[in-house]
Amino acid sequence: MTINMKDKKIGATVLKWLPSIILTLIFIPNAFLKILGSNPIDKVVTNRHVLIGAGLFLVLATVLFLYNKTLLLGTTLLALHMTCIVLIHLYKGKPAEVAILIVIATIFAAYIRKPTLFQPR
Repeated sequence: MTINMKDKKIGATVLKWLPSIILTLIFIPNAFLKILGSNPIDKVVTNRHVLIGAGLFLVLATVLFLYNKTLLLGTTLLALHMTCIVLIHLYKGKPAEVAILIVIATIFAAYIRKPTLFQPR
C-alpha cells in the first residue's frame, strides 16, 4: 500500500492547519461568551460594553489569524490579547500557565502555516 503525492499534500495541509483550528476552537467560544453575556462580576472590567468590545476584537483577530494574507496581523492581535490575559492572571494571583501556553501556541501555529513570516528579509 503506497501513499501517492496527492494524499501526502492533503495530509501536510491538514497538519499545517490543525493547530490553527484548535486555537480557533478556544478563541471563538471565549469571544461569544464575552459578547452574548457572561457574568462580568468576576472580571477585572465590569463594564458590559467593554466586554462586548473585547469579544468583537477577539472575533476580528481570529478571522485575521485564519486568513493567510493577514496571518501576521491576526497573530499579533491574538498574542497581544492573550498577553494581557496573562498579566491580568498574574495580577489577580490566578494560574497563568495555560494562557502563556496559548500565546506560545498561537505564534507556533502561525509559524507552521507560514514560516517565511519569521525569517529576516
